[in-house]
Amino acid sequence: MVSLLCILAALFCFAYCAVVFMIRSGSRFYLVWAAGGICLAGLFCLLHFGLWDRAPLLLRRSFCLLATVGVVLFVIVEGCIISHYRDRGRENLDYIIVLGAQMKEKGPSAVLQFRLDAAYEYLLSNEGTICIVSGGQGRNEPCSEAEGMYEYLTKKGIPAERILKEDRSTDTSENIAYSAELIGRMDISVGIVTNNFHVFRGIHLAKAAGFQEVCGIAARSNVYFQLNNMVREFFGILKDFAFGNFF
Repeated sequence: MVSLLCILAALFCFAYCAVVFMIRSGSRFYLVWAAGGICLAGLFCLLHFGLWDRAPLLLRRSFCLLATVGVVLFVIVEGCIISHYRDRGRENLDYIIVLGAQMKEKGPSAVLQFRLDAAYEYLLSNEGTICIVSGGQGRNEPCSEAEGMYEYLTKKGIPAERILKEDRSTDTSENIAYSAELIGRMDISVGIVTNNFHVFRGIHLAKAAGFQEVCGIAARSNVYFQLNNMVREFFGILKDFAFGNFF
């Protein structure tokens, strides 16, 4: 039974890897699914051909312990992520920070457009709030993410004087750190605008950076990529925790 579950899970991983690759998510994280499929297929072989039972007992117990710890940790982290799925922020924030994502030749990627649309709706309802668009230029981008976001929002009617551009950052922690430098003070209220799966990390990075009043403003995300995004975010949170970005 366990071996059957392993091979079914492996087939799912390979199929999902192909789906994310064909839809083109903008990153190579889909390769993790291929790696997972290979590992599960290997475990299937160990179980199916009786090789697992021949392995030393200590090795088998150690593997099971690590697997259990990993599953428990994954469930806890994903629970934290889901707890901020529906964050809507507070009214009349001093600033909102829109976290960057991929810019394409034709404009913002779907992920980034969701964030910008959420920021646009908030700015329409809160005319005193200043918006920081945060993101540098990657090798596969026609302009900085900040510049692309600025153009998108101004074309939709948001006054240019309400938008500040932070165009040096290359990841989420830098989005927050460089935006904080741009603001120049921490005793203000800030909303972090990003996709629902990314809000938890954005809020905690902002708090770790020193902001005293932080809330999340969750944008929607692409349903086809959601599983991929959730797993990727798990590793992103572990990385930030390991590098002390959550303290």
